[in-house]
Amino acid sequence: MIFRPIVPQEINAVLAQIRPDPSTAVSADTVRARLADGEYRPGWIWVAEPAPGQAPLAVAIWWGSPTDPRPSNLDALFARSDAISGPLPQARRLPRGPRPTTDPRSAVAAALLTAAHQVFAADGLTPAPDYHLFLPPDWRDHPAIAASVAWRRQAAEAAGLRLTAERLRFEWETDRPVPALSNRLFFTSEPDDEVFVDLFRRTSQRSLDVASTREVFLVGAEAHARSEVSFYHWEMPGERSWWRIARTLSGRVVGFAIPSHNSVVPVVGHFGVLPEFRGMGFAAEVLAEATRILAAETDAEVIRAETDLCNHPVVGALELVGYRDRTHRLVLSAV
Repeated sequence: MIFRPIVPQEINAVLAQIRPDPSTAVSADTVRARLADGEYRPGWIWVAEPAPGQAPLAVAIWWGSPTDPRPSNLDALFARSDAISGPLPQARRLPRGPRPTTDPRSAVAAALLTAAHQVFAADGLTPAPDYHLFLPPDWRDHPAIAASVAWRRQAAEAAGLRLTAERLRFEWETDRPVPALSNRLFFTSEPDDEVFVDLFRRTSQRSLDVASTREVFLVGAEAHARSEVSFYHWEMPGERSWWRIARTLSGRVVGFAIPSHNSVVPVVGHFGVLPEFRGMGFAAEVLAEATRILAAETDAEVIRAETDLCNHPVVGALELVGYRDRTHRLVLSAV
C-alpha cells in the first residue's frame, strides 16, 4: 500500500473517487473551487493506492486559508466500499501506526491519515490537524448518516484524533426582527486591544467552550487571550470598529462582543460575560447587540454563530435572540 500526496496532474483521477455521501458536503465541484481559491492544494490531498498507477482506495483532503503555509483541518475523507480487508502490508506499517479497526474503509483510511500525520509532524505541524464533519442537527436519527460518520470517526480515532466536540452552527435570518436593544446594559466601542485581551482572559475562567478551555490548558489564559484578539483583529475580515464593551447603567463592565465576518458571511465571532455576572441573562443581551450591529453594517441574508453542544447557556441565549440551529460540526482532535 502506498500513501502519498498527489501531484496536480492527478486531480481528475482523484475527483473520480469523490462521490455523494451523507456525512459530507464536499463534492468534486467543491474540490475544484477550493483548489482554485488556494484553500485546497495538491500537497494537502493524500491518497492510498494499492500499487503505482492503480485507482486510490482512499482520499483525504485537508483545508487551509489561502495564506496558510500548512493545512488547518481535515475537510473530507473518502474510501471505496471495496477497500481491502485484513491487515495492511507489513512493509507499510508505521512505528506508531493506527489501532486495529473492523471496517475495511476505516482500516485503510486510518493508515492513510497516520502516514500523512507523520509527514506533517516532520514538517513541524503538531498536533495533527482536527477533522471537521458538517452534519444536520438530527444526524443521529438517520441511519445512513450515522453509519457514514461511524467509519470515518473510527478511522480518525485510530489515527490519533481521539477527542470529540460537537459544535452547533446557528443562523439568524434577515426575515426576523432585529433584536431589541438592552435596557439593562449600554455598549461602547474600545480602540485599545489590550482591554479585549484582559476581557478574553477573564471570561475564559470556568468557560464551557471546549476549544477555549483546551487552548487555555495548553498555552495559558494570557497567551490564549492574545492569540484570539490577534486573530479577530488581523485575520478575520470583520471591521475592528464593530467590537463592543457591555456595561451596566452604573458603568460596571459585564462582558464584550466581537461581531465579525468570515470569508462568506457575517458571524458573531465571540461574545462573553464575566464570571461574576453569569446567570443573570446578560449573554442574550450582549448577543443581541452583536446581531444588531451585523444586521446594520452588512447586507447579508444570514448571520452565523457557533457554540458547543454542551454549552447550554449560550445555546439558550442564541435561541432567545432568534437564532436557529442549522448545522452541527463534529470536531475530532488529537488534543
